[in-house]
Amino acid sequence: MTVSLPLVVVLGVVAWAAIKFMNIRLWVAVVIALFGFYLAHSFLAPAIDSGTRTGVGVVNGNHR
Repeated sequence: MTVSLPLVVVLGVVAWAAIKFMNIRLWVAVVIALFGFYLAHSFLAPAIDSGTRTGVGVVNGNHR
């Protein structure tokens, strides 16, 4: 049986758990999210995307 979860759902659960159980303030999570949006529009975005896809491929066993 294969279960497929979007990465954004996994990251959302991690963020919720960090806010709930690690007492990270909500405004810190918002600042980190905004940093991610700004970073996505920078020259580093293709490298981050490629690295993320490679990492997910390794975890899923799809690497070559």
